[in-house]
Amino acid sequence: MAKSRFYISPADWKTESLTLAGDEFHHCRDVMRCGVGDRVVVFNGVGTEADVEILSMEKNGAVLKVWTVSETPRPVASLTLGQAVPKGKNMDLIVQKATELGASTIVPLLSERTVVRLDPGEAQKKQEKWQRVVIEACKQCGQNWLPEVALPVSVDTFLGKAGPSAGKGELRLVAALTDDARSLRDYLAESEPADSRPSKATVLIGPEGDFTPAEMSLALGNGFQPLTLGPIVLRSETAAIYALSVLGYELM
Repeated sequence: MAKSRFYISPADWKTESLTLAGDEFHHCRDVMRCGVGDRVVVFNGVGTEADVEILSMEKNGAVLKVWTVSETPRPVASLTLGQAVPKGKNMDLIVQKATELGASTIVPLLSERTVVRLDPGEAQKKQEKWQRVVIEACKQCGQNWLPEVALPVSVDTFLGKAGPSAGKGELRLVAALTDDARSLRDYLAESEPADSRPSKATVLIGPEGDFTPAEMSLALGNGFQPLTLGPIVLRSETAAIYALSVLGYELM
């Protein structure tokens, strides 16, 4: 039976004296019903994992004894998902699956056709909520590298920060339904040298109704290439999972 996993932030990670506190301690004690003598796994989200024993349960935390420490190499490729925020709870699903599929960064996008509208306070609350979804997904799937969820931003703002063109070893893609959209395999076949693979990739997924022509034009003008996800029109959340699956298979 797999051991329960809990997250300790890098700032609180001290191998010689690990302590589980806060929400993770509550989850350990009150939800998972762990007790003194139990063996669990803790990780810090930047590649380090430790097999530990619970030595004591205090009022505000659990004191841990470290048995073994292991390091998980950083993923070969850094994957960024720029996802137009869908309505309802579908963004929670996208964040969860993006974590499981190895995304390094998740950027919630507020496009012109996005139904969801967020003021600065709401945007920060959403970011914090989605970051918690990331932590829970990492705990469940064994991922030791914690993806970062950025603050929700407009498509214009995101593209402005991305810059006018892709850097060396970087692949920029935007899911598109246009006739000129090509497969990832086609783009990788053009890599120079032929056996090289990008070390960084960003893929943009639009909302229901897709990006507006102006947003698509801006993306193409900033070095993003139109990517086909096949002949069937996919829902936004399905498109994100599909795109990250293909990128992960080819690059990682």
